[in-house]
Amino acid sequence: MATTRFGYLDDLSLKNQKVGIGTSTGNEKLEVIGGTRGGGASVTGIATLTSYSGFDNTKFTPTENTNITGGESGTLSGEVVIGAGLTMSVGTGATTGQGNIKSLKVSNTFTPPIGSSDERPSAPQQGALFYNKDFRTIEYWDGSFWRQVDNTTSMGRAVLLGGNHNPASAAIADIGAFSVVTRGEETVFGDLALGTNAGNACGSATRAVLFTGRGVTPEGIQYTTIQSLGTSYAFGDTHTAAYRSGGTFSSSTRGVNCGGRGNPGNPHTVIQYVEISTKGNAIEFGALQINGRGQGGGFSSPTRGFSHGNAPYSADIQMVTIASKGNATRWGDNTYGGAYQCGNSNSVRGSIAGGYQFPGAAIQGGKSYVIMASEGNAIDFGGLSDFRVGYAYKASSNTRGFVAGGNSVPLSRTTVDSFLFESKGEVEAWGDLSEGKRDGGSTTDCHGGLGGF
Repeated sequence: MATTRFGYLDDLSLKNQKVGIGTSTGNEKLEVIGGTRGGGASVTGIATLTSYSGFDNTKFTPTENTNITGGESGTLSGEVVIGAGLTMSVGTGATTGQGNIKSLKVSNTFTPPIGSSDERPSAPQQGALFYNKDFRTIEYWDGSFWRQVDNTTSMGRAVLLGGNHNPASAAIADIGAFSVVTRGEETVFGDLALGTNAGNACGSATRAVLFTGRGVTPEGIQYTTIQSLGTSYAFGDTHTAAYRSGGTFSSSTRGVNCGGRGNPGNPHTVIQYVEISTKGNAIEFGALQINGRGQGGGFSSPTRGFSHGNAPYSADIQMVTIASKGNATRWGDNTYGGAYQCGNSNSVRGSIAGGYQFPGAAIQGGKSYVIMASEGNAIDFGGLSDFRVGYAYKASSNTRGFVAGGNSVPLSRTTVDSFLFESKGEVEAWGDLSEGKRDGGSTTDCHGGLGGF
């Protein structure tokens, strides 16, 4: 039997390698009845804790590997420091909360719960961590959505790659950019390795990837680094030639191109993808239900990608799960059929803007939106500043969508429209492009589908 300790100033005597606090039965090497408060709790030996609740610590420094198997979030008020060669493992039944912890320092290994997107905790507390195997990144729960932990500083920059001059002429070789954080004009900061129009772009927080367009070899893919203003470089080859596709979108790691036109220009249904961080050829992903054509007809959440504005001027919206290859499935209908539409999204809403409503019709000037977590038809979302958005450039932050340039008769537009996703769709003037242009690829380093920005 362990020696009983009734008061914190009592002398302790050790018997049978056990000591109890407030108890006469020491079932473990250290048994505590009731709560404790301390300024420097230190764990020795491998400790399995069902809850950290009750600790109020200025600095928690385990000296051996620590497992948290379940229970409530802790109430640590200072730093959690994990030394070199040690691990802290948080089981699937446990949660970690931000609370008042100022920082988490990991010298070697930190292991949060691991699983696919479908295996995320069902009722997480704000600040809970999770390693998503689908996207190979740590996520945290912000109270409403899973966001990605990323040490890359987002600049909030929209990148415009190639296109047609005003009026339509030879392909543009310029790489331009404008801020999605503050109003302002587009600046030209580099050149494509090969000028192109009718290309389709996607990206991550660091790279913009341009799938093949007219004016390059049918197979070419180029990329540029968004933060460092400069030229583009060869990335790899497409699986199937795909200029003017039926939608291009991305998660934080994977870029997907849906359909498009091959040689000599006939539309096809092939979906292909690339891993954005690693140069290489595109790989077949699956197939659309109908031929993909149009420009900018795609948007995404962190897990799902959507294609719209496909031939023959269809109202169909199709969906794929970005992390798992497969054919597109029908999601719902847009408020109008059309092609050459512009797609934007944050992590919740996807928006469709403009385009040609049907062959020979005037350019459409309306917008619609869908909630990407639930199947259903699009809902009217107001208009644009004018009817001019065939072949427009698109850009998104986590709060705003942008529609830039685009087709108009006889000249392409220079204006950039902006709208808040969580609004009735009212449009604001944001700035102007360096020239009237259309029919190019575009992406941002902070589009809402990435999460975490």
